[in-house]
Formats: sequence, C-alpha cells, structure tokens
Amino acid sequence: MNKEFRVLSRPYMVWLSVLVFFPILAMIFIGFSNLDSSVSIGEISLSFSHLNILTQSSTIIAFRNSLIFALATTFICFIFGYFIAYEIKLSKFKNKFVLLTLVILPMWSNLILRTESLANIMSENNILKSLLGFNIFGNIAGTWMAVLFGLVFTYMPFMILSVYTALEKIDFALEEAALDLGLTPLKKFWKVVFPLSLKGVVTGSIMVFLPTLAGFAIPKILSRGQIVFIGNIIDNKFIYTNYNHGALLAVVILIFILGSILLITKFDKEGETLL
Repeated sequence: MNKEFRVLSRPYMVWLSVLVFFPILAMIFIGFSNLDSSVSIGEISLSFSHLNILTQSSTIIAFRNSLIFALATTFICFIFGYFIAYEIKLSKFKNKFVLLTLVILPMWSNLILRTESLANIMSENNILKSLLGFNIFGNIAGTWMAVLFGLVFTYMPFMILSVYTALEKIDFALEEAALDLGLTPLKKFWKVVFPLSLKGVVTGSIMVFLPTLAGFAIPKILSRGQIVFIGNIIDNKFIYTNYNHGALLAVVILIFILGSILLITKFDKEGETLL
C-alpha cells in the first residue's frame, strides 16, 4: 500500500484498538482474575475460580438453548433464504436492487422496536386482530415458536444477501455449457450453481448463526423470559455487577466468533460475499 494512503488508515486502527482490542483484553483479564470491587490493585492475581460458571446447570441449559435455536434458525434461513435469493437472481425484474431493498427494509428499523412489534402481534389481543377480526399468529407469545419466528424474521436478510452476492458472480456461460452438455436444469443446479454459491451459503450461515447464538433481546422479549440464551446469562451477570462471570462467558462466545471468522476466510478468501 502506498505510504500516503497508509496514513489514512491510522485513525481507523486507533478506533479499532480503542473500541475492539483493548476491551477484548480487558474482558479476558477480568474473566481470569480475582478483580472485583473488594480487591485492591496490589491484590489482583490470576484466578481460575470463575470457571465453575461453565459447569452450572443454568449455564449449560442456556448454551443448549442458544445452540439449538441458532442451528434451527440457520437451517430455516438457508432453506428459505437460498430459494428467495435464487428467485431474485432468475427474476426478469430490471432493477433487482429494488427487490433487495425490500428484503433489507425491516433491518432499517431498530431491533428492539421490531421485536416488540412482533411480540405484540403474537399476543392474544393486538392491532391485526382489531383490523382483520382474527389473529394470524394465534397466541404464541412466550413460546419457542415465537422465538424461532422472531430469529428467522430478523436474520433472514443476512442469508439472502450473502447467497445472492455469490449467485450473481456465477458466469452464466457455465450454466449454458452445462445445459449444452446434456444436464437437466435440476442437475445443472446441483452440479454447477450450488457448488459455486457455497461460499455465500457458508458466509450467510455464519452471519445468521453468530448473532443468534450470542443474542439476548429476541428470546427475552418474545419468550417473556421463559427461554434463556447464553446472551441473557451474560446480560444478567453484568446487570448485577458480576463482571468476572459475565466476562468469562463473553470470552467463550468470542472463541466461537473467532472460529467463525477463520471459517469465512477459508471459504471466501477475497471477502466477496461479506456485507
């Protein structure tokens, strides 16, 4: 990189260090030390006593819930998201940017506001029932179905955009060649299109899986506290100033994030499908 342009990256590196690297180091330090309000600076030492939080039943259940819902959400988003992305690619609509805008339009509003709105229309009495005379969702607020629907509704655009980006980069000449060689449209899809779009699937899956795994607002609001994710445990630990346990659990989530980043760089080295 040219030295003149390298200077322009310095403010970003400072911002990245202050808001990302230093907080991560602080989180690791707090999670593996005896630091709390009753310990003076001279008494701070390395401590692994907080690791017992990982074996507590509440933590294990929260991890299990997070993992199950993250996998289920990712799978559903893959099935429906790939279909939608493929239909957008095949559509004869001249300005496909308009279609993609409609996909990401819900993301332009606040996450909490969207989730609270979903919780309202999933309740027994809501605005849709007043307008239509019947309740579309029934009364599923506070159930696992409400949480799963909210997660899919929230993170589906990540899958659609990642897959669509990969599909758009496939040379149409390859598809024509596959048909000329005698492949049926279905075999062409499985032997040519899908393998070439796999990096978009991997990127989209990770972009859905990670926020679902670490999230806390959606399960807290839509399940009305009945279903607890690991993010809810971390949130409660920090609210009640148990920073050691909260930081340690956050480090565990961070390991998942770093592993996922390595996986993305393996499948998509050029970063073509990253948003």
